[in-house]
Amino acid sequence: MKKVPSVPAPSVPRPRPPIDEIDRVLLDHLARDGRMTNNALAEAAGIAPSTCLGRVRALVERGVIRGFHADIDPAALGRDLQAMIAVRVQSSARGHLAQFGEQMGALPEVENVYFIAGADDYLIHVATANSEELRRFVLDNLSAHPAVASTETILIFEHLRPGGGRTP
Repeated sequence: MKKVPSVPAPSVPRPRPPIDEIDRVLLDHLARDGRMTNNALAEAAGIAPSTCLGRVRALVERGVIRGFHADIDPAALGRDLQAMIAVRVQSSARGHLAQFGEQMGALPEVENVYFIAGADDYLIHVATANSEELRRFVLDNLSAHPAVASTETILIFEHLRPGGGRTP
C-alpha cells in the first residue's frame, strides 16, 4: 500500500480569551498611569494584590498590554515642531510596504508610523527642532525615496489626549 504524505492542517489563529470587567478596570487605570503600584491597582479593581499581579502578567503575555514606556515630550528634547506626514507609496513599491515602514521607524525624527487605509499608505508622526529640519526631513527621507509617490505635511499645533491631558 502506498503511503500518502500527510498535509499539515492550516494554522488557524486562536482567538484571545475575552477581556472581562476586572481586566477592563485594570487596563483603564494602567492606560492613565502605567506606574501605578500593584497594591493601588488591586484596590481600584477590588481584587487581591496577588490576583492583580497574575492578571496583569496574563494581559502582557496575551499581548493585550503591549508594553510600558515613558511618554516623553519631544519639545523637552528641543524638538518643538511636530507634524503628521501623509505618504503615498508608488504602486510599483507595494510589495515592500513593510520594509518602507521599518525604514521610516528607524529615523530619529520619527515618533510613530501608521500604516493606514485610504488614498495614502502611511501617516508618519515626526518631531523636529524647526521648520528647516522638517523641510530637510521631507526632502532627504521622503521626496528622495524611490518608493514615495507623494507626501502631504500637516503641522500639529496642539495634541489633546483623552482624559484631559494636553501637549503643545
